Amino acid sequence: MNPTLNTGPNIAQADDFYEALIDAHRDLSEPQSQMLNTKLILLLSNHIGDLGVLQEALRIARSDV
Repeated sequence: MNPTLNTGPNIAQADDFYEALIDAHRDLSEPQSQMLNTKLILLLSNHIGDLGVLQEALRIARSDV
């Protein structure tokens, strides 16, 4: 079975996560904020670990940019 990317609501306490994400960026310069995003993406990608799911996420994220 090939896992697919879950794009529906799936974060418990989504507002709390959003607040934590904003707080993590507080008082950072633009380059620091970009570095934080890069590190977060790599950490979460490693946690997901499935290349097919990651490729699907990249395709979806890029589709309307």
